[in-house]
Amino acid sequence: MATRAGYRLTRDRIHLAEHRLGPIARREGYANVEALLTNLWANPVASLGWAVIEALLNVETWFRRDRSPFAAFEKELLPALSRARPGGRVSVWSAGCSTGQEAWSIAMAGLDAGVIVDTVATDLSQRAIEKARSGLYTGFEIQRGLTAQAMLRWFEPAEDNWRARDELADRVRFARANLLDEPADEARFDVIFCRNVLGDMEPSRRARVLDGLERRLVDDGCLFLGLDEQLEGETVAFRPVSGRQGLYVKSPATVRRAA
Repeated sequence: MATRAGYRLTRDRIHLAEHRLGPIARREGYANVEALLTNLWANPVASLGWAVIEALLNVETWFRRDRSPFAAFEKELLPALSRARPGGRVSVWSAGCSTGQEAWSIAMAGLDAGVIVDTVATDLSQRAIEKARSGLYTGFEIQRGLTAQAMLRWFEPAEDNWRARDELADRVRFARANLLDEPADEARFDVIFCRNVLGDMEPSRRARVLDGLERRLVDDGCLFLGLDEQLEGETVAFRPVSGRQGLYVKSPATVRRAA
């Protein structure tokens, strides 16, 4: 799991997530989770390995999570970036988007600010990406972070669920991607959201991901990490923005090196 996804497959983690792996073990014909993992460690099978990885990924998320990053993004960053970009277009990458709530929140902020925001949203989990791409959420999921007014503005009823309206869906492109892999293109972004992704990663894998984020971020761009994620002593590529918890910009040394 560390090699492919950057996360340590410790016994403690397995114990806590055993209920997630039970259905996979039964589906594959194993007596229990321990038998599944013992066989997988002895005889790695790519498809089964990815099924286990996806089951253990933390996909917990909700709309406008933590709120303050989205307020800063909408009220401060978007107007400034839009004025500085050709045609006023701002490009954003939601790296580790899970089931899509973060990406939709970014798109909402852009539309509310009157700025054209082109958002690419990626995640390691194929199941999460499929749900995100569908734009379908239960009433409970919608109400986690959205007011009733926002819910009615951006989503429409779809049987027992709520679906993202076309105006919103047109602003986001979802794709599966591993942050440890080399990017498929050379696209660079004005803003990158990589929130609550790095915390469980092994240090060497964190460094690799951060290096990739630095290369994909324009020199005057901004990086959002989770409010509890810290980079002190780990990298000189980014420096925190004073008074804006979770917000980082490239360090002067990094920009000079790139030039």
